[in-house]
Amino acid sequence: MTAFAFEPTPTPVSVSDRAAMLADPGFGRVFTDHMAVVRYSADAGWHDAKIVARAPLTVDPATAVLHYAQEIFEGLKAYALDDGGIALFRPDANAARFRASAERMAMAHLPEELFVESCRQLVLADRDWIPAIDGGALYLRPFMIASEVFLGVKPASEYLYCVLASSVGAYWKGGARAVSLWVSHDYTRAAPGGTGEAKCGGNYAASLVAQSEAVKRGHDQVVFLDAAERRWIEELGGMNIFFVMADGSLVTPPLTGTILPGITRASLIQLARDEGLVVREEMYSIDQWRADAESGALAESFACGTAAVVTPIGKVAGPDYAFTIGSGGTGQTTARLLQRLSDLQRGRAPDPHGWLQRIA
Repeated sequence: MTAFAFEPTPTPVSVSDRAAMLADPGFGRVFTDHMAVVRYSADAGWHDAKIVARAPLTVDPATAVLHYAQEIFEGLKAYALDDGGIALFRPDANAARFRASAERMAMAHLPEELFVESCRQLVLADRDWIPAIDGGALYLRPFMIASEVFLGVKPASEYLYCVLASSVGAYWKGGARAVSLWVSHDYTRAAPGGTGEAKCGGNYAASLVAQSEAVKRGHDQVVFLDAAERRWIEELGGMNIFFVMADGSLVTPPLTGTILPGITRASLIQLARDEGLVVREEMYSIDQWRADAESGALAESFACGTAAVVTPIGKVAGPDYAFTIGSGGTGQTTARLLQRLSDLQRGRAPDPHGWLQRIA
């Protein structure tokens, strides 16, 4: 196991200022005192692992990531448990996905145990930043960039890996609410053979124009169709999607290379199957979604991801159509799965699959 040197910040946020920040942190705006840093070079491999004061990065204008976008990231949470402990939820799955993303982007492979240890050490250093509020957690953002200084289209030979920690509250204030989706028929998120299943910044950048269009039209989020036929539902800009049929079964698009393999998605599939529900990973078209919603064959839809966990979908619209799913609110299956997953993440329910990794 790689040892992390600890270099505490000389200017920590005061206890009173931190308490004020944690009373209502929102999401992605409040950052802790420290960050994890590890460097890579072709000659030395991974080295210089540290927990240091969070500070701006200084990069040369010719740094490779700025020109050729070799960059990947992850997202996971650390939770305060009722017994006073702290746990990470499925960090090994995030580590494996980070490695897969690196492979797709021709980047150095970070050992999975080093990924997990970097998250563990940062949480232990900044454990006091976990908000003691409903839905509070420490959101971790591991990322890696090509740090070599050069201009030329080739994989970099130097990389910088960092982990940031952000104190967060519930993604939706007042609890999960049903969102409205705009179906993009003009823009696609990913294509076969592309980077859809890698968690790289370019995928998210490509989704922003469609997301902006959705907001301008009065919707919360955008949902993308496949690039080849513009027919099959794939995912939202940053979340996977599920369909709950009237017979109680669940359908979710299959992982064929254009969809990010969400860890929340995988967890919900397992929890649903633990309940005895049938879960089918199969293609589902926008025409079928509309027809099933209108006929009553579809009872609920929801999106899922690390940040918002489970988000009910109430309304869907496209250029010349609009429909409501069920009552337009949160369905029973959606609410139950959200509760089951949340209870497991916070140590309030049995953990038969060993997903919760206690670190303190």
